[in-house]
Amino acid sequence: MILAAGRGERMRPLTDIVPKPLQTVYGKPLILWQVERLAAAGFTDLIVNHAWLGQQLEAALGDGSRWGVQVRWSREGTALGTAGGVATALTQLTAPAFLLVSADIYTTYDYAQLRAPLAALINEPQGRTEAYLVLVKDACYPKDFSLQGGRVALAAQDAGTYGNIGVFRRHFFEALVPGHPAELGPLLHAAVARGTLAGEWFDGCWANVGTVADLEQLKSGTDLNGGPPTGDRT
Repeated sequence: MILAAGRGERMRPLTDIVPKPLQTVYGKPLILWQVERLAAAGFTDLIVNHAWLGQQLEAALGDGSRWGVQVRWSREGTALGTAGGVATALTQLTAPAFLLVSADIYTTYDYAQLRAPLAALINEPQGRTEAYLVLVKDACYPKDFSLQGGRVALAAQDAGTYGNIGVFRRHFFEALVPGHPAELGPLLHAAVARGTLAGEWFDGCWANVGTVADLEQLKSGTDLNGGPPTGDRT
């Protein structure tokens, strides 16, 4: 699932006329970078949620066949937050576990690396792990998580943040009421307390595009972990 329903308040006035996932970086909309990299990793059945200017997203991606994927849409009307959006889309997310990414990040992370953690969640239904997170060390974001023996823990000396990339068991969201707003952060912190999150560090190219300044810095390559990817800069 690709999360694409945010209003993009901090990126106004750009997002008054074009939704944040369609803002262009290196010649392509942010969401298209995600679609192409997911397809390259073999993830071809995609759910995309939207709210603000969602018709533009549907016009841009259609059914996804141009990129070798199938795109289905979860239309929210009013944005429901990260977790609320997932809970509302669960009727279309039929697998026991799935990959979840945000449309407003730019990264060269290889999503194929999540095939093994995803398979483990699917094949071990009684396993302890509820989700597997990709963590990043970005100076611009709160350092709220760390890894201890492969398990996600609350921030320690070696700390970072959730990189908006992860695989989750379906039941992680099943207690939420579809159509009601809910954020992912409280769910993650509760799961950390239960000791049910695993994860990995990613120290390559990653940027969260939340403001106009973020977008301009990304285009210049100045805030990319690991430096700008030569092949993507056009």
